[in-house]
Amino acid sequence: AGIATATEAAGLGVVGALVLSLLQGTLTLSSFKASLLGATRLYCMIALILAGAAFLTLSMGYLGLPRHLAEWIGSLDLSRFALVLALLLFYMLLGCFLDGISMVVLTMGVIMPTVQAAGIDPIWFGIFIVFVVEMAQITPPVGFNLFVLQGMTGRQLTYVARVTMPFFGLMIVALLILYFIPGIATWLPSQMKL
Repeated sequence: AGIATATEAAGLGVVGALVLSLLQGTLTLSSFKASLLGATRLYCMIALILAGAAFLTLSMGYLGLPRHLAEWIGSLDLSRFALVLALLLFYMLLGCFLDGISMVVLTMGVIMPTVQAAGIDPIWFGIFIVFVVEMAQITPPVGFNLFVLQGMTGRQLTYVARVTMPFFGLMIVALLILYFIPGIATWLPSQMKL
């Protein structure tokens, strides 16, 4: 429980930035108009990407492709490490075409029983999914965050994808650490007395 929601805090941040800019004397009518136009342009770009992602999610949901792929992975009878690796590749593939929430919603009902049958801790798996979905968001050709970065920087999508690869590599290292030291994800929740 804080003093403001995330949306309210964002609004306060905007007001604070305007006040600081006014006090420093850098706020002019032309800079204010330019800022509004830039924010509007970026928001419209994100809204169009979300609309396209929603359409793609709907069509893939009707086809049942994510569910069929998840069922197929569950039927392979893989070892724990092979299952985690298969799920990593599965979500990377889905990330090329779907946004993060859609990936989770369309597949979790089928994947979760397989994960629990393999003896994987659900809390650990939740942290794993957060990592993997974020990795998928910087996977070309439809990685949502790539388009946001492209709109913010004005660079080509290929350039943006190339410069995000070191972050992708770091996330792979983080996932390996998470796999081999699962207590990183499960220690704090295990200390909670509910």
